[in-house]
Amino acid sequence: MHDTDALVIGAGPVGLFQVFQLGLLGLTVHAVDALPQPGGQCAALYPQKPIYDVPGVPVCTGLELADHLLKQASPFTGTHHEHLHLGELVEIVEPLPDGQTGYRVVTHSGLTFHTKVVVITAGAGAFVPRSMKIAGLDEGPHLHYYLPEESGVATPWVHQRVVIAGGGDEALSAALALAAQVGTATGPARVSLMHRRDQFQAEPELETAVRAQIQAGSIEWIQGMPDHACVNDGRLTELHVLGSDGSVHTHAVDHVLVRQGLSPKLGPLSNWGLTLERKQIPVDVSTFQTALPGIYAAGDINTYPGKKRLLVCGFHEATMAAYAAREWLRPDEPHHLQYTTTSTLLKQRLGVA
Repeated sequence: MHDTDALVIGAGPVGLFQVFQLGLLGLTVHAVDALPQPGGQCAALYPQKPIYDVPGVPVCTGLELADHLLKQASPFTGTHHEHLHLGELVEIVEPLPDGQTGYRVVTHSGLTFHTKVVVITAGAGAFVPRSMKIAGLDEGPHLHYYLPEESGVATPWVHQRVVIAGGGDEALSAALALAAQVGTATGPARVSLMHRRDQFQAEPELETAVRAQIQAGSIEWIQGMPDHACVNDGRLTELHVLGSDGSVHTHAVDHVLVRQGLSPKLGPLSNWGLTLERKQIPVDVSTFQTALPGIYAAGDINTYPGKKRLLVCGFHEATMAAYAAREWLRPDEPHHLQYTTTSTLLKQRLGVA
């Protein structure tokens, strides 16, 4: 269990900047995100696409923006980013018992926080992989949605046969990455790419590279949709695929990696007692506090008159929420506005000379 002044739910761009602002004001802070990497929508949906409307940055990719924000927040995320908890979906947010100030927050894995304030920066909701239902194959050790480097676990398919399902950038990138590892000490024995049709929704350069690997035989091409799987003694052995010719074809396989993109879901957030308007949380525009005391919301998840769903607005909201949270937590302290250019205290917190 972690005791903290503030917990940020959502580690997208606004969430990472929220961590920075809270830490800069002297609050201890942790952050949680359902995705296995920081950066939220920017890093997950358009990591290589250019962004042009970040102040002072003429152009950067979604991944570059996430990297910059993570580095900026690093003085407050712990030596090894141990205050940043990824791959954790928050399920419970409830007031602490016995008149204590703050909230008990629990994730799907049982990770628990006692926090005085909560800031929700969940964007359009928790981004989760689009699932694939395959008859005979339940969620388990043979069905995957992330690459090992994304989930932080050891590769489960060393010297085994992997089928990648999908036809977008995520699927094609994974196929190339795994195909390059075939024959290595930690790589798979064979990589197959399965899609319902011989057309991809991917960047042209990526599609060209994958088709070259298919032509060379480094990636096996499977056109069709899964009909059912065969699991014997708890081990996946075969995937039966309905092909474009109307026949069912059998493919030997040990693991299926589904890469069909991500979709936002409010999920458990709707059970936390918050007021919702069209899947957004109304806030007081002077503090960005929700209807629940000590819970704030910034970024795309909130709503108020004149709301604009822009990154620059989310950064402003995160700043306002941080100042409001500090004043709510420490009402008897004097709160003077300080600047990083001149404040010795702020520079100490940032670890700069």
